[in-house]
Amino acid sequence: MTLIEPDAALLDTVRSAERVVVFSGAGMSAESGVPTFRDALTGLWERFDPTELATPEAWERDPALVWAWYEWRAAMVRRVAPNAGHLAVAEWARAAELTIVTQNVDDLHERAGSRVSAHLHGSLYAPRCSGCGRPAELDDARFDGMTEPAERMTPPRCVHCGAAVRPGAVWFGEPLPDDAWATAADSAENCDVMIVVGTSGVVYPAAELPLRAMRAGATVVEVNPQRTDLSDAVTHSWRATAVEALPALAR
Repeated sequence: MTLIEPDAALLDTVRSAERVVVFSGAGMSAESGVPTFRDALTGLWERFDPTELATPEAWERDPALVWAWYEWRAAMVRRVAPNAGHLAVAEWARAAELTIVTQNVDDLHERAGSRVSAHLHGSLYAPRCSGCGRPAELDDARFDGMTEPAERMTPPRCVHCGAAVRPGAVWFGEPLPDDAWATAADSAENCDVMIVVGTSGVVYPAAELPLRAMRAGATVVEVNPQRTDLSDAVTHSWRATAVEALPALAR
């Protein structure tokens, strides 16, 4: 069902839910001014295809190029703030059992005060060793003076094994993190309500999560100003943005 505004029955269903999952995608962060993956390919980076910057092969070929691209993206996110949608979800979580699953690699949910249970596609702020896989503890102050992109930056070295530290995002051709996917799938299959916000529903396997929730009997509410591949499958499709819809649902 396509909605212009939620009806009383839907609001009652959402507000009486014992277990809520918020599944967020790029559209949610775009309202804070975070460029989507492809939109970030401007200026210095406009001559690159994403597959030249976000694959294991790209890393093997030119780690300094790939590291510079991800550091620049992380610095851009640091300059924006969580929006009203992020803040509403954080407030909602104080009054309900709410799980956040996100496809986004930013930290806007966390900066709004939420705990993210599953970063399905990794995080810009969780770099790890390309050799031993251990988390790399890097100082976020490195972003403070980064006002212009650099085409090449030598990756730091792992303090444990000496291999290069790699970005924490999941690259094309890599599997999703096992623990994040297990948490997300379990949450989808055991929730009463899932709010799907700002995702196109075309990136698999993440796009399976709303369908899993539906099969398990949950009410699934899509929040997106545009029609998506999920619109016909979910219980309700609300043509609104995260900033418009989430504060109304969380109140």
